[in-house]
Amino acid sequence: MNKKLNIALVGNPNSGKTSLFNVLTGLNQKVGNFPGVTVDKKTGICKISENIDANIIDLPGTYSLYPKRADEWVAYKVLMGEDNDVKPDMIVLIADASNLKRNLLFCSQIIDLKIPVVIGFSMMDLAKQNGTQIDIAGMERELGVPIVAINPRKNKGITALKKAIEQLAENAQYLPARDFLEESFLSNPSVSVAKKYLLEASNYKILHYLINNEYFEQNKTLHDKIAAVKHDHNFNATKTQAEEIMQRYNRIKFIMQQTVVENDPLKKSLFTEKLDDILLHRTWGYVILISVLFIMFQSIFWLAQFPMAGIEWSFAKLGGWLSGILPQGLFADVFINGIVAGLSGIMVFIPQIMILFGVITLLEDTGYMARISFLTDKLMRKVGLNGKSVMPMISGYACAVPAIMSARNIENKKERLLTIMITPLMSCSARLPVYTILISLVIPSKLYFGFLSLQGLVMMLLYLLGTVLALIVAWVMKWFIKSTERSFFILELPVYRSPRWKNVLMTMIEKAKIFVFDAGKIIMIISLLLWVLSSYGPSKKMEAVTAKYDALVQSAPQQKDQLDKERKTAFLQNSYAGSLGSFIEPAIRPLGYDWKIGIALITSFAAREVFVGTMATLYSVGDDADENSSTLRQKMAAAKRADGTKVYDLATGLSLLVFYVIAMQCMSTLVIVKRETKTWKWPVIQFIYMTGLAYLLSWVTYVIFK
Repeated sequence: MNKKLNIALVGNPNSGKTSLFNVLTGLNQKVGNFPGVTVDKKTGICKISENIDANIIDLPGTYSLYPKRADEWVAYKVLMGEDNDVKPDMIVLIADASNLKRNLLFCSQIIDLKIPVVIGFSMMDLAKQNGTQIDIAGMERELGVPIVAINPRKNKGITALKKAIEQLAENAQYLPARDFLEESFLSNPSVSVAKKYLLEASNYKILHYLINNEYFEQNKTLHDKIAAVKHDHNFNATKTQAEEIMQRYNRIKFIMQQTVVENDPLKKSLFTEKLDDILLHRTWGYVILISVLFIMFQSIFWLAQFPMAGIEWSFAKLGGWLSGILPQGLFADVFINGIVAGLSGIMVFIPQIMILFGVITLLEDTGYMARISFLTDKLMRKVGLNGKSVMPMISGYACAVPAIMSARNIENKKERLLTIMITPLMSCSARLPVYTILISLVIPSKLYFGFLSLQGLVMMLLYLLGTVLALIVAWVMKWFIKSTERSFFILELPVYRSPRWKNVLMTMIEKAKIFVFDAGKIIMIISLLLWVLSSYGPSKKMEAVTAKYDALVQSAPQQKDQLDKERKTAFLQNSYAGSLGSFIEPAIRPLGYDWKIGIALITSFAAREVFVGTMATLYSVGDDADENSSTLRQKMAAAKRADGTKVYDLATGLSLLVFYVIAMQCMSTLVIVKRETKTWKWPVIQFIYMTGLAYLLSWVTYVIFK
C-alpha cells in the first residue's frame, strides 16, 4: 500500500507557489474553504513516486510567521498545528531566488519550527540575469535542509523536487544545521517554563504561543497557564519579535556572504526599474494606464466584430434552413424558437468574452496589473479605500464573484467592506453581451481618424461610468461605516516578464467554456421556460384572441397575412410572459421600456447575460417561420411601439445601458456578498442602493435624450 503524505505548499506572494501547485496537481484539484473562514483552500493529488502519493495543500502566500491578513492567519495556524483539519507531514517552501534576502526570513522561521521541509528556489533564471550566483550545495549545508532549483513555468526541476520529497519522507529524520536564533534567546525563562505545558513543541514554536497565545484555539487550562507564564516573567511580545527579526537578518547576512555572489546594485539599473520610471511616472504613468484601458475596450469591438458577424450569420442561416426542412408543429417551434434562438444568444458573445479575459491575463502575466494598484492608491485613499482595492475592482471587469472574494487580501475591515459594496458596479463580462447588442442598435458604426470606433468609445464610457460611480459611492459610504483600524498599503511589485502565451490562450478557452456551460445552462433553461410562457397563456384570453382574428380573417380574407402577424403579436401579449411584462410595464414606462424589456429585466436577475437570450426567445416567438433568417439585432431594430415609433431609439437604448451599468442584476453576487460579510444586511443594502440608483439615473438619461 502506498504511503500517503500531507504536504503544505508555502511561500511569499509572487514566488511561483501557485504555478508549482498547478504543475504538481494538474487537473486533480479541488477548491473549498478553510473551516469557519472565507479563505480559499486549494488541495490536489500528486504522485511523488511509485510508493508515495501526496495530498498537496496550497496555503495562502505570506511574508513571515507574523500574520496581518485573514488569509495569512489561516496559513499561520496550519503551520502552528492549530488547524484540526489540515495537519501537514511535510512542508515544501518556495523561495524567490531573485529576492533571496527577504525570502530567507520566512525560510528560517519555517526551519525553526522543526517540521520536515524541502525548499524550492524559483526564478533562478531571473537571479542569473541580475548577476546573482547562488551556491545551492553551500546553502543546503548552511540551512540544513534540501534545496532544489525549480522553474514551474517551464516545468523544470519538478522531477528533482519529487526526488527530494521522496528521500526526506523515507529518511523521516530532520537535522537542521542549527537554530537561526541564539540559544540564550530561545531558552529564556518564559520559554523554559512554558515548555512544561508544550512538551513536543520546538522552542521557536513555544515562542509563538507566548506571542500569539490569545489567538490560538487552546483549551482554557492551557491558555491560563501560558497567560500566567507571560505575566510572571513580564514577557514583552513586541520587543521579542523585534529582537528575533534582527537576529535572523544577521544570520541571513552571514549565510549570503558565504553562498551568494551578487553584482554591485549600482553597476547597472535593472530593466524593471527603467521601465517603472516610465510606467509609474506621476504624469506619463496615468496617460499610459488610460491608453491601455482604451486599447482594451477598442479591441473588444474591433477584433471581435468579424467572428461575431460570422456566428450571427451562421445561426440566422441555420434557423432559416431548419424552418424549411422541419415539419411545422410543436417540435419545430420549440427547437427553432427555444433552443436555437437561446443558443445563438450564447455563442455570439464568445469572441468578446475571450478577448476581455485574454487582455486581463496579459496584464497580470506581464506584471502591469500590480502597477495599476500602485498608480491608483492615492486616488483610492481619497474615497476611503487603498491601492489593494484596485485589484478586486479590476477583477470585477471579468466577474464580480471572484473579485469580491479577492478582497480578502485587504487587511483593513472597513476598506474591505467598502470594496465589496462597490465592486459589482464594475462592468463585468456578463454585461458585455447586453452592452454590445444595445450599442450596435443605437450607436452608429463610425470611425474617427480611420481607427477610433465610436461604438468602442461608448463601451469605454460605460466602463468608466461604473468605475466613477463606484468611487463616488465609496466616498459616501466611508462616512457611514465607522472603523478605528489603521490602514496601510504594502505591495510587492513583481518583475516584468514576457507573457506566457499558452497560459493566456488556456485562460481564454477556459473562460469561454465557463460562459458556455455555466452561464449557457442558465440561459438555455430560461430560454426554454420563456418559450413556454410566451407560447401559452390563460385559456380564456387565448381563446378570445383566436375568436377575434378568426372573425377578422373571415370578414377580410385578402388581409390574412397581415392579420396572422397581428394574431401572433396578440398571442404573445396575452401569454403568461406577456401578462407578466404588462403588469410591470407601468413602473418601467418612465424609463422608455416596454413589456418585453420588462421581462428581460426580471429574467436577467439570474444572470445579466440572460437579457440577450430572453430577447432572442421573445422576438423569435413572435416571428413567422420565414423570418427566422433575421438576426436578433435586425429583429430588435425593427421593433415598433403601438404608436409606430421605434422601441430602441437613442433615449431608450442609452437608458437601458445606464440601467445595466448600475443595477444589481445577479443573484450569485448577492449570495457571495452574504457569504463574505456573514450577514444579509450588506447584500440587502447593496441591492437597494444599486437598483434605486440605476432607476434614477436611467430616468434622467431617458429624459435628457428624448
